[in-house]
Amino acid sequence: MNASDNQIAETTRESTPSRRTVLGAGGAIGLALLDPKSVFAQGADGANTIRVGFISPRTGALAGFGESDGYVLELARKSLKGGLTVGGKKYAVEILERDTQSDPARASQLAKALINSDKVDLILVTSAPETVNPVADACEGAGVPCLSTVVPWEAWYFGRGAKPGQPSPFKWTFHFSFGVGEFVKCYTSQWGQLSTNKKVAALYPNDADGNAIRANLAPALQKAGFTIVDAGPYEDGTTDYSAQIAKFKAEKCEIFNTFPIPPDFAAFWRQAAQQGYTKMVRISQVAKTGLFASNVEALGSLGFNLSSACYWHKTFPYKSPLTGVTGVQLADGYEKASGKQWSQQLGASMSLLDAGFEALKSSTNPKDKVSVAKALGSLQTTTMVGKIDLGKGPVPGVATTPLIGTQWIKARAGAMHKYDYVITENAGDPNVPVAAKLLPFA
Repeated sequence: MNASDNQIAETTRESTPSRRTVLGAGGAIGLALLDPKSVFAQGADGANTIRVGFISPRTGALAGFGESDGYVLELARKSLKGGLTVGGKKYAVEILERDTQSDPARASQLAKALINSDKVDLILVTSAPETVNPVADACEGAGVPCLSTVVPWEAWYFGRGAKPGQPSPFKWTFHFSFGVGEFVKCYTSQWGQLSTNKKVAALYPNDADGNAIRANLAPALQKAGFTIVDAGPYEDGTTDYSAQIAKFKAEKCEIFNTFPIPPDFAAFWRQAAQQGYTKMVRISQVAKTGLFASNVEALGSLGFNLSSACYWHKTFPYKSPLTGVTGVQLADGYEKASGKQWSQQLGASMSLLDAGFEALKSSTNPKDKVSVAKALGSLQTTTMVGKIDLGKGPVPGVATTPLIGTQWIKARAGAMHKYDYVITENAGDPNVPVAAKLLPFA
């Protein structure tokens, strides 16, 4: 490991000032930010301060997920500036945010630093198995409560070593997110809106997401009446997709489905256009990369009419219990502050903070890790993504949340942004309003 790998450098987000402090963790040296507005930095004693770590990818290949996290965290800090009352006692609160740089090894290292050096009481982590799974494993190994989201729960649960039909091996780590069942419900509802030959070109990577989807989603879609044409697992970073494209063209697949990281999809989709495959695609359903405007805009005209599925949209009819903001207020506030188009990760990250602090409030002692873990295991609350019940999930410690069908369409003339992100179906949550019918890609 070189010197740069051993340094964990954190950068501030939005306009928040910062100061740096050197932290030692497991032999690795980390540079971490302490927000000068945080109560811990002002000298509050650790016994009366709840310290929460927040880990997400703010830079690197997965940066689209973490792009809006700085704004969400500032809203949370403002709501918590007066402290948090638990069991009649008021605690000061400090949130320590960390950027994984989209590196799984770094994610693990950051979690260990927060545990060993910062002595956090709870870790919140979000966005893709490459971020969430190594952090959850570090927390499980150290006996520190952890709550995560925005990873298919099968990739989180089975991807970390749990076995079907066997007791859960996890005592300290908890998760709320969509899973294969939510993908199937969304996809079958969305795809049923257009006439196709029901042949699905499956481009699934050889990673935690891709392997979980291949093992669970593909069979479920076949059972629902679709023919899956799987081009086989590919490695992240692949640059030539000619063989996969030729297979999809030969099979005349009118539906395309993939779960790639952004650079890989951009490479594939441009090659698919050059080689004529996009002309026969009626529905292009892109998970992971198809979530954020920045990733779609990078494709130029090839991004119009890409289908996606959202885990949050600004029109979801739920408020944040932590901050009190509605979805529209959250999205509009972010656009005004950043000048960028709103992102569905705004609501997901806010929901992670909502759920985490609801669990801390319901614990008998937020400084006791057993108490916090117990509160997480029985958590029932409604966040910006909807209802969360960690006591009634598909496996212990997991709650499922809906996926809603969406599409990236060309924005009307005079709009602030190039794309509009519209809801096309709501089988996962009928409370969410549908705004448009699905349009064919080609």
